[in-house]
Amino acid sequence: MAGRILRPWPAIGLIRRLFTKGARDTVAEMQRHAVDAPLVEHPDVPYGAGGAVGTGAAGPTLSVFAPRGTESSDIDDLSDTSALPTVVWIHGGAWISGVKEDVDPYLRLLAQRGLTAVSLDYSISPEVTYPTALAELNAALGFLSLNAETFAVDARRFILAGDSAGANLVTQLAALTTDPDYATQVGIEPALAAEQLRAVILHCGIFDVSEIPEAPGLGGWGFRRALRAYLGQKEWASTAGAGQMSTLNHVSAAFPPTFISAGNGDPLTASQSRPFAERLRALGVPVTERFYPDDHVPALPHEYQFHLDFADARVALDTTVEFVREHAGLAT
Repeated sequence: MAGRILRPWPAIGLIRRLFTKGARDTVAEMQRHAVDAPLVEHPDVPYGAGGAVGTGAAGPTLSVFAPRGTESSDIDDLSDTSALPTVVWIHGGAWISGVKEDVDPYLRLLAQRGLTAVSLDYSISPEVTYPTALAELNAALGFLSLNAETFAVDARRFILAGDSAGANLVTQLAALTTDPDYATQVGIEPALAAEQLRAVILHCGIFDVSEIPEAPGLGGWGFRRALRAYLGQKEWASTAGAGQMSTLNHVSAAFPPTFISAGNGDPLTASQSRPFAERLRALGVPVTERFYPDDHVPALPHEYQFHLDFADARVALDTTVEFVREHAGLAT
């Protein structure tokens, strides 16, 4: 059950400050690689409970980025050619921090390559607990599907993408969309039909939280505090939510084609991304992976894909776009 944690958590405040500073620095790095190409932008659209435009209650918002040529002064005049394959991106932040603006520069780059790209905000913890964010994000997908023509979205061709904790949320959304038994277990009715979800993109994600109680160092300490806040229980590792979040154990052969990547300098790669890719492949799910040898130079950190000063990050962006175009049925 979702609930509220009323007392302040000093550790969470510290982690948030560190993440916020890191996000600001990364946004500045991405902006150095911005391309001068005009876009149609719809910022800060409330998605409420997934209703029609103008009816959503105050709450989380989304922003839409699309190439020029998709706008129309009259919604009724929009044709099928205005609707583009749509990448819906869920930001990271250990479930306790982050905002959609952290990924907006990256999504502008995707839109400039001929896609519609959407960034989503969602409620973070400890202000709310699991599965509030998951239910909100599912509602956002329903909102986009219902209002597709307004935003140059092709509701037949959604690609879900996420980084870090956002990648974990993506796998839950993809699993509940494609597996009715998992949707029943989580208690969320999927807003999309399975055929609307063409593929998923996972960067530097967390897919098995049972590994976190034994994770070493400052990173392990931080994730344990974050999961305690997110799941709302001191003994979070034994909760039903922790089991549901460990999507390594819940994916099925119906899971969408997946692009997965993580850096060789990211401590989560060996324990999270590589095993998840192996699990999907064993199930027969098409997997496109981009990993790096342990001795790769430079060592690529957590969230390397946003550090566009790295040549490897720019190649990963190219590969991401190629993957989207392939699975959206576009010419490459």
